[in-house]
Amino acid sequence: MAKNLLIVESPAKAKTINKYLGKDFHVLASYGHVRDLVPKEGAVDPDRHFQMNYEVIDRNEKHVDAIAKAAKAADSLYLATDLDREGEAISWHIAEILKARKLLEGKTLHRVVFSEITPRAIKEAVAHPRALSMDLVNAQQARRALDYLVGFNLSPVLWRKVQRGLSAGRVQSPALRMIVEREEEIEAFKAREYWSIEADCAHPDTRFKARLLKLRGKKFEQFDLTNEADAMAARSALERSAQGRLVVANIESKERKRRPAPPFTTSTLQQEAARKLGFSTSRTMKIAQGLYEGVALGDEGVVGLITYMRTDAVHLSAEAIHELRDVIGKDYGPQALPEAPHYYRNKSKNAQEAHEAIRPTSALHRPRDVAPYLNDEQRKLYDLIWKRAVACQMQHATLNTVSVDLDAGGDSLFRASGTTVVDPGFLAVYEEGRDAKGAEDDDEGRKLPKMQIGEAVPLAAIDAEQHFTEPPPRYSEASLVKALEEYGIGRPSTYASIIQVLLNREYVTLDSRRFRPTDVGRAVAKFLSGHFTQYVDYDFTAKLEDELDAVSRGEEDWVPLLEKFWKPFKATVDEKSETVDRSEATGARELGIDPKSGKPVQVRLGRYGPFAQIGSKDDEDKPTFASLRPGQSMHTITLAEALELFKLPRKLGQADDGEEITVGVGRFGPFVKHGAMYASLKPEDDPYTIELPRALELVREKAELIANRIIKDFGNGIQVLNGRYGPYITDGDKNARIPKDKEPRELTEAECVELLAAAPNRPKRGGRFGKKAPAKSAKTTAEAAAKKAAVKKAPAKKVAAKKTAAKKAPAKKAAAKKSAAKKTAG
Repeated sequence: MAKNLLIVESPAKAKTINKYLGKDFHVLASYGHVRDLVPKEGAVDPDRHFQMNYEVIDRNEKHVDAIAKAAKAADSLYLATDLDREGEAISWHIAEILKARKLLEGKTLHRVVFSEITPRAIKEAVAHPRALSMDLVNAQQARRALDYLVGFNLSPVLWRKVQRGLSAGRVQSPALRMIVEREEEIEAFKAREYWSIEADCAHPDTRFKARLLKLRGKKFEQFDLTNEADAMAARSALERSAQGRLVVANIESKERKRRPAPPFTTSTLQQEAARKLGFSTSRTMKIAQGLYEGVALGDEGVVGLITYMRTDAVHLSAEAIHELRDVIGKDYGPQALPEAPHYYRNKSKNAQEAHEAIRPTSALHRPRDVAPYLNDEQRKLYDLIWKRAVACQMQHATLNTVSVDLDAGGDSLFRASGTTVVDPGFLAVYEEGRDAKGAEDDDEGRKLPKMQIGEAVPLAAIDAEQHFTEPPPRYSEASLVKALEEYGIGRPSTYASIIQVLLNREYVTLDSRRFRPTDVGRAVAKFLSGHFTQYVDYDFTAKLEDELDAVSRGEEDWVPLLEKFWKPFKATVDEKSETVDRSEATGARELGIDPKSGKPVQVRLGRYGPFAQIGSKDDEDKPTFASLRPGQSMHTITLAEALELFKLPRKLGQADDGEEITVGVGRFGPFVKHGAMYASLKPEDDPYTIELPRALELVREKAELIANRIIKDFGNGIQVLNGRYGPYITDGDKNARIPKDKEPRELTEAECVELLAAAPNRPKRGGRFGKKAPAKSAKTTAEAAAKKAAVKKAPAKKVAAKKTAAKKAPAKKAAAKKSAAKKTAG
């Protein structure tokens, strides 16, 4: 056994590092986090200085045991988890587990960090270890405690006031607010009409366009012409004064330099990968993780291709700069190399300057050379990272912009601009993407013909064009990450998880790669903004992040920080639990009066989503409900649109057996009903327009599905069924897999009983908050199966009759319940 044990987070990283360190080292993976707070109330105890109750994560128990076993035999332990505060906390948790098991006595414990997985970096890190940083650990503990306290105290308020099963997060909630506020801006936006005027200049060398700069002695502004009549009058006046030509009044040539963007941070990598490659933030981080941990490069072996991908620093090491400059000189020539290296500094005081920006571990690993060893996504992302790093050390680009003012007479001027690249510099390798184009982008690449002052340029036409102002765009992943960074909400390692949580909770959806809040998301955001204003405030959230950063730098103690947060937060939770009205919390909206009944119509959020309601619970007749259609929002639906919803259920006609066919919308979406059978509509079917022939087709399909589901029925509750994942055996309580060498149709009852007895016990699902059913022992299950088999052999018909009756009664009750559930939307 090796005398040194080194622990990293991922098995891929362990495999790579093991090759670098040789036989004196045994490298194991923790598989991420090893401990977390116990998932129940009291895991963080504010009354005992925020004492935190941790437990080993179930799925990682075997990995922890493997680490403990190896630690027992080792002389020295090296904790080499990631170099951020989360990685520091994982190292601390491993050390605490080993200490509790008395496995650290008489052994040396080292903490090693590296920002790239290369032989040089790993060996250097192991040669220069340090102690665990309790400042970083405490900053991570404080963050985890805050997230727990907010989630465990705020989520139950949402369950009671808005909808069951909702949750609130300390950092996700301000991000959700950002998306919802943008949606409200879009809905409140009122488009304004405006007109632009352009001259189409037919110069003998090159035809070009010029936009109106001055009209009748006054600078032309966006809203100077706001209707067609005024625009046409202005155009006619310009045509009369120009008399078929424009005279060059002024020429201005200006040379400017454009500097390269700094190398990637986590945020800018996520933004560029979203803009240029269409990758989601989580996808970008997963691909980057693989490039960081190592890729097999033929004879070279496994190589970590990029530095650590969770960083907010733009700093590059001297060695990296030297190598980048060497590659630039060789590949792009000495003219592409500036005299001195470019140095980049972070504007944020919280940036961890000890970390480096994201860069290739070696610029000599050119994209074309490593491409054969990478999959398509890895190749695209590596190409982006390599080019950005190389470009950041290249010569600035030199651009020349020429602006020509053209006199139209009548004290009116047009202006044409064109920008040409004099020296591409870094643009030969890389240009940073942008979320929105500006006027400069239109001019770039446009080359104007050579002109002289006083020259007359033939005028082909003057065009007036109508425009309308547009609402602000919804956030894309790139623009949301940029906004979160600008507001100081979250940190590099959390942007991807913030977005993923909002999508997983269905608070937002991605529509054409832009975030649109759902009705549930809007209700949550509105409730939190109205009643927990401080805790979704951007400045408050950013200030709390700054304070957590201060803890990581050893400038602030974490317990007083939590105390300052906890007392007012708990008081607000207690007060709002008592005072907030549920209908207000769910964002109920009055739409008007139903002309048929004279009763009020409103929309609100119910247990299964948004629904419309006619009448109220105080009326003599019960209110009627209807679920909103896909794509409809309770925030924008009109009275007329809501009343349309009550046309369901629709009677379509009768089936051949005389049973009525109806169509409606229930908890699980639109359906066709035939007797006691429900058949879901397909995505292309509309419950408001579907006709009888199509409905009968869906009913037939469902009947065939049910008929084909039963492969074999032994009459005592044991059946062989076709399931979603293939055939299986069930006795109603327990399911068993069918061995591959067995034909489902040829199974005997005895074989089924045996397979059920050997199958693992899985507790029944009781919903998210339901209690787990006590696990049955294999012996009990076998006995029950044997009893069921015995029942079949009993000769008495009376028993069989009783059994059938007992079976049917609950089935009817269940069907009745299901039907009721489908009719009620709220």
